[in-house]
Formats: sequence, structure tokens, C-alpha cells
Amino acid sequence: MKSGSSFLLAARQCEISELEQLARTSELVGVIGRSIHALQRERGLASIFLSSHGRVYGAERQQQSAACRAAEQEVRVHFEQLDTDASRVRNGSRLFSRVAVVLHGLEGLPALRERIAAQAVDVAEATAAYSRLVAALLAVVFEAADASTDPEISRALVAMFNFMQGKEFAGQERAFGATAFAAGGITPDGQQQWRHLIDAQQGCFQAFADFSGPEVLRAEQASGDPAVLAEVERLRRIGCTARGPLDADLSLAWYESCTRRIDGMRQVEDLLAVHLRRLCESRITQTRAELRDQRALLEELSARPVSGPAPYGPQLERSILAMVQEQSRRLQAMSDELDAVRATLNERKVVERAKGLLMAHRNMSEDEAYKALRQMAMNQNRRLVDVANAVLSLADVLPGGR
Repeated sequence: MKSGSSFLLAARQCEISELEQLARTSELVGVIGRSIHALQRERGLASIFLSSHGRVYGAERQQQSAACRAAEQEVRVHFEQLDTDASRVRNGSRLFSRVAVVLHGLEGLPALRERIAAQAVDVAEATAAYSRLVAALLAVVFEAADASTDPEISRALVAMFNFMQGKEFAGQERAFGATAFAAGGITPDGQQQWRHLIDAQQGCFQAFADFSGPEVLRAEQASGDPAVLAEVERLRRIGCTARGPLDADLSLAWYESCTRRIDGMRQVEDLLAVHLRRLCESRITQTRAELRDQRALLEELSARPVSGPAPYGPQLERSILAMVQEQSRRLQAMSDELDAVRATLNERKVVERAKGLLMAHRNMSEDEAYKALRQMAMNQNRRLVDVANAVLSLADVLPGGR
């Protein structure tokens, strides 16, 4: 019959296995970050290429497509290395569903690129296609953060997810502004959408700051070139406040300034990936050492004779009980901290549920549902998650889909 000490050691071994799984997932997150960055750049180049009717960034777009294909191959390799044994993967059903969506999106990229090259697709449709793929990749990162069972690693993953999401909003702003300038004008609704993209970035970067340590925050602050940031702000003001035509020549200036800003963000992503990898390695090393210490102590105590002047049998029981109690306290503290960390992830889940509700009851696409929620949030000057909660509260009275 297995003893209490056997299960105590098995619990610690499970922690190590979970940490090793997290380490592999964290490597995937870093690879996804590189692929997203490449796709964001390709999206921006494609938006100007199409807006200029093929006159600008033709060769650059083709070169970037090649870079994206290389990054895509790296993602595919890491997907192949994922453990698909459902019994060993936490949150596997959602994670693998997200991976399937990404792979489906990647399959559609060659045809999209051909249509862009032939100028057989408009800017909005092409941008939306890239954005859907980036959103699918970010969803994999989200599931990785949600699956973490270690508070420190979870905080690092949440920080990285929010930074990557903020950077994606910055990429969408780059494409949106480039299109607006190239078109020579923007509507009031378009200006409101532009301002929302700015607000969305700020919200994500604030969440990133909330879950990051001082070293990471200093690196993030040092990554931005003040002159570049000032130029982005200047062009933002022009685009968001214009009451007449926009200077089409500003399209390239806007794109280049935004690109330098986003490239600086990419450096922070690299730092976050390194920090995450080192944290996983440190936690695995620490937990293995704790397992060795526990095993050695239990072996020493169990080897002592039960008979004799000292009651070593009860001493062994007390030692095991003390270790069990200490481990229970530690796991409870970890659980409490994880609950606090996951609160920010739960907000995204609420928004996803509200989107799903609108899609089912209003016959909307996912993008249309998100835009509807975002528009309601802007009109009511409320947080997106608050609007999503309000929509969910009306689930029983919403009309059925058409």
C-alpha cells in the first residue's frame, strides 16, 4: 500500500511536470511573437500597397511575405512539438482548438497574397484577414497564460499577452492611419475608431505594467525613441482632428514612424520572452531541488529504527504531517495568487462570451460582434468588459438569429 510520503513526493513531481509543460508552451509564445510581428509588418505594407494602387511598397511587401513564411514554418514546427495527449495537457481542449484556427488561417495566406498582388481585394478586407490571423495567434498566447499553474509564470505570461495585444492594436493603428492618409480623408466615425485604437493600446499597456517587475518596466520605457513618439503623436492629432482633406504624402511618414515605434516594442517582446524562459528554468530547478530535499529527508527518517530510546515512528509521522501542512499552505497561497492574476484574463473571457452571444442571436460575424461591442463601449463611455457583462445579462431576452 502506498504511504503518505509517496503521494507527497508524487505531488511535487506533478509540479515539475506542469512546469516543464509550461516551459515548452512559453517557448511557443516567443515563436508566436516573432510570427505576429512579421504579419503585422506585412499587413501594414499591404495596406499602403493597395491604397496606392500598387505604386508603393510592392517589392518590400514581397520580401516581407518571404519573412512571414519563414516565421510561419517556425510556428508550425513548435505546434508539431506540442504534447497532444489530453490527459497531460491542462486546458488542452481550448488550446488545441485555438491552434486549429491558426493552422486554418495560415492555409489561407497564399491565396490572400495572390489577391493582394493582383489588387483583387480592397484594403479593409485584406487588413481584416491579417488581423483575424493575428487574433488567432494571440488567442493561443491567451490560453497559455490561462493554463499556467504557477503564479510567477502566470504573471509573466499575462504581462506578455497584454503587451502583445497592445502591440497588435498599435499595428492596427498603423494600417488604419496609413490607409486614411493615403485615401486623403477620414470620416468622423473613422476618427472615433482611430481614438478607440489608441485607448485600447493604453489599456493593454497599463495591464502589462501592472503585472511586470521594475526591470522589465525600465526596459520598456527605454525602448521608445522620444522623437519617434512625438512624431506619432503629431500625426495622430492631424488624423484624429482633421475637418477636411488629409495630405496623402503623410501616409509614408506615418507608416515609417509607427514602424519604428513597433520595432521598439518588438525589442521588449524579446526581453519578455527571455525573462519568461529564465523564470521557467529557475522554477524547475528550484522545484527539483525541493523534491530532492524532501526525498532525502523522508529516506533519512524512515531509515531510523522504530524501537529504542526515541520514538522514531511517531517522529516520522509528525515530519510527514509537517511537510504535508507546509505544502498545503504553499499550494493554497499559490492558488490565491493565481486567482488574482487570472482576474484580468477573465475579463477577456467575458468579452468572448458576449461576442458569441451576439454572433448567435444577431447572425453576426466575430468581427462584426466585436465592433458592435466596441461601438457600444465608445457611445456609452464605458469599459468594454462592462458592456460585455451588460449584454450577457440580456441573454434571455435577445431575439433569436435570423
